[in-house]
Amino acid sequence: MRRPFVIGNWKMNGTIESSRELAVAADKEARSLSEIDIGICPPFVRIAQAAQVVAGGPLQLGAQDCAKQSDGAFTGEVSAKMLEAHGCRLTLVGHSERRTLFGETDADVAQKAQRALEAGLMPMICVGESLDERNAGRTEERVGSQLDAVLDRLQAEQTADLSRITVAYEPVWAIGTGLSATPEQAGEVHAFLRRRIESRDPKAALRIRILYGGSVGQDNARALFSESEIDGALVGGASLDAEKFAKICQAASRSIHRSESDRSG
Repeated sequence: MRRPFVIGNWKMNGTIESSRELAVAADKEARSLSEIDIGICPPFVRIAQAAQVVAGGPLQLGAQDCAKQSDGAFTGEVSAKMLEAHGCRLTLVGHSERRTLFGETDADVAQKAQRALEAGLMPMICVGESLDERNAGRTEERVGSQLDAVLDRLQAEQTADLSRITVAYEPVWAIGTGLSATPEQAGEVHAFLRRRIESRDPKAALRIRILYGGSVGQDNARALFSESEIDGALVGGASLDAEKFAKICQAASRSIHRSESDRSG
């Protein structure tokens, strides 16, 4: 069984004080829920602060993005090597807001994933379709092409074992809208993504965690985690509320015990 992973994406939010409070609360959950992995992705300017909180503990520190270059004259960019040096263990790449608001292409995302792996970070590759694409029956086509772009580059460059990546399925129409894919809808896409990876590397497909992101909250977390192919959640708005984020993490923890009970029963 893959170890559940819940990660909070704070986006462009948080004062110095509130960011520390959120990091401390997430650290507490990570220490008490030892059977799952928990992480946070603060804004760049809060990473060093969060690193002081998570140092030596199980809470995983991540970034919301990284540069597609290793270093050089790229004003405003932050490299994966810099993030690793500040204590990050992972970085998001290809979040839908980066794709839609900042014009990132599938090729850009693939290059960022490669840079992350080269720096020793785990890239969390975000894929998802728009509402128009879903209504047109093009969900698998869209998320498949997004994932393939990354897998093609990593395998061509022989950058690393594919099992070092994580995937997050985040339907664009469900991000920040209050809408969410049903557990069944999400589970179907997760199963498709795993088959896609399996066609490249069957062993890696068994180990890679695929998270759901798209208006995940305390009310729908349990139902989402009941799907066998959903290995956790990439949490947006709810991660800015320590109590709500804790309940999502606790739902992931309980999903393990339900699975164990099902097997023993």
